[in-house]
Amino acid sequence: MNRALSRHGLTVATALLMLAVGGPSAAAAGEPGSTPYLPRPTGSQAVGTRSLHLTDDSRPDPWASGASARELMVSLWYPTASTSGRRAQYMTPTESELLLKDGGITGVPLDVLSTTRTNAFANARPAGPVHGLPLVVLSPGFSKPRTTLATLAEDLASHGYMVAAIDHTYESVATTFPDGRVATCAACEVPHDEVFWQRLVKGQVLDELTGAHAKWDGARLIDPSRIAMAGHSVGGASTVTSMPADPRIRAGIDIDGTTEVPIPDSGLSRPFLFLGRQAQYSPGSGGGAVATWERDWQRLTGWKRWLVVAGAEHASFTDVGLLAEQVGIDIGAELPAASGSEITRRYTRAFLELHLRHRPQPLLDKPSRRYPQVMFCTPETSTCV
Repeated sequence: MNRALSRHGLTVATALLMLAVGGPSAAAAGEPGSTPYLPRPTGSQAVGTRSLHLTDDSRPDPWASGASARELMVSLWYPTASTSGRRAQYMTPTESELLLKDGGITGVPLDVLSTTRTNAFANARPAGPVHGLPLVVLSPGFSKPRTTLATLAEDLASHGYMVAAIDHTYESVATTFPDGRVATCAACEVPHDEVFWQRLVKGQVLDELTGAHAKWDGARLIDPSRIAMAGHSVGGASTVTSMPADPRIRAGIDIDGTTEVPIPDSGLSRPFLFLGRQAQYSPGSGGGAVATWERDWQRLTGWKRWLVVAGAEHASFTDVGLLAEQVGIDIGAELPAASGSEITRRYTRAFLELHLRHRPQPLLDKPSRRYPQVMFCTPETSTCV
């Protein structure tokens, strides 16, 4: 398998490939031919979605030689009152094919990952008060499509958030543009040195989403004073670098992402949440991954929490665990996939409700009986309870 897809053990691509191939455990689960699906959002509002093609002519692409502009694809999820249209496609057949081929899988339907059922209505009209919706920017892990965060995005939108997930062109195994062009993962072949990490975590789209010349009609619903960023894996690490560089981002979450590029020595005073695997990110356990969180924890000078989830694997925080569980695939997590998804959605939303809407969230004050797998860590004493 491509070295870029094996950094965290069983990765998103691996689990999706297992989902496509099946195997003894999948067969035992029964229901041959059943369609994978995303769980229903927990909020009261219907969800719409659409994609934006953004082009920045002011700078070249950092990965593609000869590309004079940086192109990005962004998916938006938001509240809507229009529920008569079709449900959005989870992934295109071409993206499914390239993801499968990248893992060296043959002899299976190459479009299998394009059949996952979603809950969002494609191209539905956004609904909400002018400047009334907080914006959450989501960033996926390295080489992973933005759609792997769709369950989280749909759920937030159902609670009245505008959500934007970014495909980082040439950092994903497949990014499809409206004219049919497909960009593959040029960055996957680049040595992972210091220059690589500096290039990887750069890039913002806030001007295109909220500025005076925003590229879509729903921009007027966004409250530019209430913006947060969250990401998984490298996408979570990019939150650490984006916040010091952009004061518009009021709060941030790193979900299971090693922070190769540190918070500046000057520190970060805005709210921040670390959420990760107990096995990987328990303070005091040693290892390069947890050491990066311990370093950055000291430079977080505002509201902060460090939470770890017992029994979770890297894929437990994305759609992959859910899709695998539906066909009986064991991704190595002791935590049921549905529980991992619920924890990710619930704690992410609690953090955003507290810091973007200023609504008290007791869930973030101490351990919860409802979520006993979630432990609150104190790095100063290397303890988690």
